[in-house]
Amino acid sequence: MNHLEYLFGLEQFGIKFGLDNIRAILARLDHPERAYPAVHIAGTNGKGSVTAMVETGLRAAGYRTGRYTSPHLIELRERFAVCGIPVAQDAMIDAIGDVRAAVEALQRDGSLDVHPTFFEVTTAVAFELFRRAHIEIAVVEVGLGGRLDATNVLTPVVTAITSIAFDHQLYLGMTLSDIAREKAGIIKPGVPVILGDMDPSARAAIEEVAGAQRAPVVHAEVAGINVQTLALRGRHQRVNAAIAVGVLDALNARGISVLPPAVDAALTKTQWSGRIDRRSVSAGRELLMDAAHNPAGAQALASFLQDERMRPPLVFAAMRDKDVDGMFRALLPTVHSVTFTRATNPRSADPAGLAAAARAVAPSLPVAIEPVPADALARAWKDAPLILVAGSVFLLGDVMQHLGLH
Repeated sequence: MNHLEYLFGLEQFGIKFGLDNIRAILARLDHPERAYPAVHIAGTNGKGSVTAMVETGLRAAGYRTGRYTSPHLIELRERFAVCGIPVAQDAMIDAIGDVRAAVEALQRDGSLDVHPTFFEVTTAVAFELFRRAHIEIAVVEVGLGGRLDATNVLTPVVTAITSIAFDHQLYLGMTLSDIAREKAGIIKPGVPVILGDMDPSARAAIEEVAGAQRAPVVHAEVAGINVQTLALRGRHQRVNAAIAVGVLDALNARGISVLPPAVDAALTKTQWSGRIDRRSVSAGRELLMDAAHNPAGAQALASFLQDERMRPPLVFAAMRDKDVDGMFRALLPTVHSVTFTRATNPRSADPAGLAAAARAVAPSLPVAIEPVPADALARAWKDAPLILVAGSVFLLGDVMQHLGLH
């Protein structure tokens, strides 16, 4: 099989927490993750937006940057950006091939007795691509959790934890303090951590971990952020912007020069697809897309709709492991109608089950089912020229691909 088939074939091994596999792979590759300084960003929501802002600010400051995020919307190479641009396909394939060779060598000599996961190999590919691109600093988003996430082999110069909310409880814990402790696993001795707005119990848990590591804690200063100047839409981006400013200021204090014009660029010039992302599709048809995939994300989206006095038809899909009842309580009161569909991802929930859950939460809301996303879009556009697509990053990717958006 070719290298891409090999990589996507690893998805069958699902999610596996632990650092043994990634450490062994990176050691065989002679530690690409040590070739450059890094910023490491965790959080339930907002970590992708903060990653994008920080990378934009560093690039504006003149640095050659690497940005690693997940998941991708359309193409795998979106996860690996150098100076804000996804890496070339052939460079990515070459790196996958070399990581694959390292994995297979480890399996032959018995150093690796289990198959690595898709995310473990993808993370190794990111670090290797960045070394080959001679980046000067990487901005790395945690995949899931923090403590045992494959990205947590880094020794960063600054860390950030954007938010703590309920998501992935099966893996991270059933209380906010438990989830916070898992995410606080990225905190390293003496390395400053920038914190966003969160529940006091979550903040206390993180501060306890930081104290044990003698890591300075910086609380993001939201007061100085004017939401009207931000490139990314939504009231919730004010907190994300404050975290990004905190990260850039901490980098500046640690010898990575980021002057005020670059900080300003982080707030006013960042582009981040699929986050309250409004697009014109054709004459008279518009699309608002948001990756809201848990109750906190749904609430942030609902606040935006209320602030803008918008009540669009909604096209919705979600993965089976999501708290859709919590999402519906936040979001359904703010939309005109909802059409349920299914993303191409095999974990996508059954639209009929989603519709039944929605009717229980909002009995008077018009509800329809169109299993194919293209049909769901067409149905929603019959109700209004501007429609909303939300509930899953994977649904957004399907919609963007269908409509030829990038």
